[in-house]
Formats: sequence, C-alpha cells, structure tokens
Amino acid sequence: MVLFSASMAASAAYPDKPIKLIVPYAPGGTTDLIARIVAPKLGEALGQPVVILNKPGAGGALGSAYAAKEAPDGYTIVMAVESSHAVNPSIQKVSLYDPIKDFSPISNLANVLGVLDVNANSDIKTFQQLVDALKADPSKFSFGSSGNGGYSHLFGELFLSATDTKMLHVPYKGLGPAMIDLLAGQIDVIFDNLPSSAGQIESGKIRPLAVAAPARLKQMPDVPTYAEVGYPQLNTPSWFGLAAPAHVPQDILETLNQGVKTALSDPGVVASIERQGAVPDYTTSEAFTTMIKNSNEQWQGVVKMIGFEKL
Repeated sequence: MVLFSASMAASAAYPDKPIKLIVPYAPGGTTDLIARIVAPKLGEALGQPVVILNKPGAGGALGSAYAAKEAPDGYTIVMAVESSHAVNPSIQKVSLYDPIKDFSPISNLANVLGVLDVNANSDIKTFQQLVDALKADPSKFSFGSSGNGGYSHLFGELFLSATDTKMLHVPYKGLGPAMIDLLAGQIDVIFDNLPSSAGQIESGKIRPLAVAAPARLKQMPDVPTYAEVGYPQLNTPSWFGLAAPAHVPQDILETLNQGVKTALSDPGVVASIERQGAVPDYTTSEAFTTMIKNSNEQWQGVVKMIGFEKL
C-alpha cells in the first residue's frame, strides 16, 4: 500500500519541472511559429514552463531522432509535423526513427493550409488555365520546392499525377530561395504553406490559384479550394502536432493532451494560429495517432507512385 501511494504521488506531481519542446526545424519557420504560439499557454495549463529547443537538420530528422531517444517521462516533447513524421521517413532508405513506433502522439495543434502560387505577372490567372497550359506545352513550365523529397516537392508530384500533367522540378535549399526565383520569374509555380506566402500575396506580387482548405478563406474569397476545382485529393492541409517519446505513461500523456486542449481553447492562441494561415485542431491522442498512420500510408503511396528513388 505504501508503494502504491508513493507511485500515485509521483504521478500526481507531474510536471514538477520545466518541459523541453523540441522543434526539429530552424527558428522562424511555420513549425517554430506554431510551437511558440502554443508553448506559453501550454505551460500555463501544466503549471510549468515549456521551453523551446530548436534542433534543425535533415528535413526534421535530426531533431525528431533526438526526441525519440529521450526518456519517456513527459519532460521532453517534440513538434510532430507531417513533413518530419510522414514525408521524411517515406523518402529514406533507412530512417533515423520510426514515426509511429518511436513516439506517443499527444494531439494535433493546427492544420496549415497549402497554396498554389504563380507570379502576379504570369499570364496564368486560374487553376484550370494552369492545367490547360501544362497539357499544351509542359516543357515551358517549372515548379520550385524546398528540396528533393521535401513536402513541397512531393505535393507537386501529387499535383502532376492528379492533373495528368508534367512540369520540371527545381529543388532549392528551402522555400525562401524558391520564392525569390518565383518573384524573379525564374520558375513558374510553387506549392507553399499559406503562412510563408501570405505576405507576398497581400503585397500583390504573387497570385494564388488554389488553396488546400475546408472552405474558401475570408482573406482570399476569390481563390477556390482544390476540391472546388475538382481535385479533392489535393485538398489536404498539412498537420502540425505534438508527440512524446514512445512509452510515456498514459496518465502523463493524458495530462499533456488536456494541457493542449486548454491552450487551444484560448482566444489569443486561436487568433494567433489563424493569423498564420492555419486552423487550430485539438485531437485526442488516439485520433492523432490515426492521423499520423494514415498520412504515412498516403506519402509512402506517393513515393511509390512517382518512382522516387529513396535517399
């Protein structure tokens, strides 16, 4: 009875020190921005600070692998996002981690909307005009991505497959350089996250042709969703969530999940996430686990479909 009471007391004390949140990407990107929006309110809900530690590299693999090896005690959590926990493992011959077996999913945080961009000076005014132009002369067009095998590359390949078109892929070291070349007219298309494109769209320098969103956005009422233009398989926002190392005790996992629920119910957090072109999305840990599994199956299918040579 004494041992049982001691165990219960130890569990009830969680958390009794700061929690480390690993962001497997560099500061300033979408993953980092969402982490920094949620972390303060999550810390308030848990009664301990949530301290962000950026560990970028290898498309999110280095930070994710680091987090997977940490003690499963609830004091290390990681941003588990579609790029690092579905796309990246799907393109590796030997992944540094298993995105499902090596983690205990906590909850999704937000779904980041995707957008198809062209230069504002382009003759292409609509999604269908782009598809028609690609079918007429695919050799004239190119799309830029954040790098070979990255989310923006594979989404572009998914677009080409869905529309039965072709376009030259130009890999960059990040979507920032790709955007610079889109603005300069060196490439024709990028498949971006809305947070990264929002400023250039607002300035009128690029033209959005379609968004991956549940419905048209109030800030871009004239831009259709992929579903509206006939391609619902492209109408999938990218998920950005939280996970812990595998085998975290269920009560600690539930405490973290409820902390996320509290944080995402805060109006200020909701408004900040929406300003990033994203939709807050609290889930149970079970639902987030299913989301990760389904996403892995999807991207493994895309990699196989396009004949991508794994890295």
